[in-house]
Amino acid sequence: MRAVIQRVKKASVSVDGRIVGAIEDGLAILLGVRVGVSEAEALWMAKKIAALRIFDDDEGKLNRSVLDVKGSVLVVSQFTLYGDARKGRRPSYDQAAPPDVAEPLIRHFVELLEAEGVLVQTGIFRAHMLVEIHNDGPVTIILEQDAGHKSRGA
Repeated sequence: MRAVIQRVKKASVSVDGRIVGAIEDGLAILLGVRVGVSEAEALWMAKKIAALRIFDDDEGKLNRSVLDVKGSVLVVSQFTLYGDARKGRRPSYDQAAPPDVAEPLIRHFVELLEAEGVLVQTGIFRAHMLVEIHNDGPVTIILEQDAGHKSRGA
């Protein structure tokens, strides 16, 4: 899994002109699933993101997690995170998991994040979405577990 994580003041996702998910202070996560990803990687990612210290403490240092600040998370599936544009003019998506594999893993990731105590909103899988993100800072982190990495927790 690959996540682009943005600290936000607000974020929303709309489908056909209707808001289907919206949050205030928290994280917007664009999430892609690669071929060969496991539920263990989804667990690692959920624990890591819930505890990721990218919010300011009282001294202005990035020392608080989304849980610490009682923030919310907006998760938007995005297979294009695995687009490879190194050759030619059209990206290859060979490394992106097919929808029948990716969708259950994204749902599982959301459930795991909620189990960590995070309030989560989502987009609609495979829908054409309009995503509005008000990046705060800006703070943007790209997170991906190495393919050969053994999970040892967050």
